[in-house]
Amino acid sequence: MTEERLAEIEIKLAYQEKTIKDLNDVICDQQKKIEKLGSICEKLVKIVTENGLTARRVDAPANEKPPHY
Repeated sequence: MTEERLAEIEIKLAYQEKTIKDLNDVICDQQKKIEKLGSICEKLVKIVTENGLTARRVDAPANEKPPHY
């Protein structure tokens, strides 16, 4: 293997290692956000169930078909 070829392989390896590190950092940040969103959702569900709130729409009758049918 020539020195030039070896240097080229080492350069590619360095880029791949940096890419893997960058991707790992992104995944770690995403996981933290997912955990935070999960916590927020749990709190919202707790609030909704404690207060007896439901997602009712007063302006749309339950059994009436929309006008485009």
